[in-house]
Amino acid sequence: MVDLTTKFLGLTLRNPLIVGSSGLTDTVEQIKAAEQEGAGAVVLKSLFEEEIIAEMDENMHRMTSRHFIYPETFDYMDEEHEEDSVRKYLRLISESKASVKIPVIASINCVTAQKWMYFASEIQNAGADALELNLFILPTDFERSAADNEQLYFDIVKQVKKVVSIPVLLKISYYSSNLGQLIQKLSATGIEGITLFNRFYSPDFNLETYQVVSTNVLSNPTDLAISLRWIAVMADRVKCDLAASTGVHDGEAMIKQILAGANAVQVVSTLYRHGIGYIHQMLDEMKKWMEHEGYQKLDDFRGKMSQNRSSNPAAFERVQFMKSFRHYIHQ
Repeated sequence: MVDLTTKFLGLTLRNPLIVGSSGLTDTVEQIKAAEQEGAGAVVLKSLFEEEIIAEMDENMHRMTSRHFIYPETFDYMDEEHEEDSVRKYLRLISESKASVKIPVIASINCVTAQKWMYFASEIQNAGADALELNLFILPTDFERSAADNEQLYFDIVKQVKKVVSIPVLLKISYYSSNLGQLIQKLSATGIEGITLFNRFYSPDFNLETYQVVSTNVLSNPTDLAISLRWIAVMADRVKCDLAASTGVHDGEAMIKQILAGANAVQVVSTLYRHGIGYIHQMLDEMKKWMEHEGYQKLDDFRGKMSQNRSSNPAAFERVQFMKSFRHYIHQ
């Protein structure tokens, strides 16, 4: 029997398949289903920074707008109000932890290093095994330099690490003028892991209503190439774990990411298409491949296809492109 156990963020996962942050992980029932179908861990659906700040501002307004309020009464002011999204999120964490044995990773989608930071400690207190920071930073603010944009990553990490002791995982995009060096520097900040990569909102135009609408919400198998390239480039060149995300649609893609050097993979789109039970098939594909190749555990082949032995990954990839292009022309 092959062993799919892996270490990720200092946690022991029964296998490297993590159900990523999505509508598939926003209820206790769905999280229990993911565990039952074989997932190694789950990342809860993200809470947005704007939601945290809005709830905080609203609560403070309600409290300070009343007469004769003493600081000691603040904890009791909102008893008559419906539970807000922030409290619901904390309850989801605590109830999920009480219902499943696999790691439960909370997620915050953030864009600044501002006043939402206190909530990270609330997530830790609720029992989350780790915290993923999904950094949604698009380089479209023409008043900010590239250095300013990248500094946000470090500011956010610094503030969050001040208030939590649980593992911190960054989920970043490939928008960077010097991505390899950025990933290396981020890995040295004390975080436990980096996920390559997140998916941004993709706009489209409705030609009848002249409205902006979303498109390509789910990834495609062809999207695998981007994360596969950078996992292979950065494996053994960073000081933290790496998780692969985007384009992982079957067991074969998961195997490729481990070969590239990933410690774990995040899966979402293919589960929307095939159902949560598809986890079993993906894991079975990996087991059968390992048995066929004679591997007993993931470390037997993890990073076997990484580019850590190449002093210049760009030159290495250019040679591969030249070989491929020449072969295609001669066909």
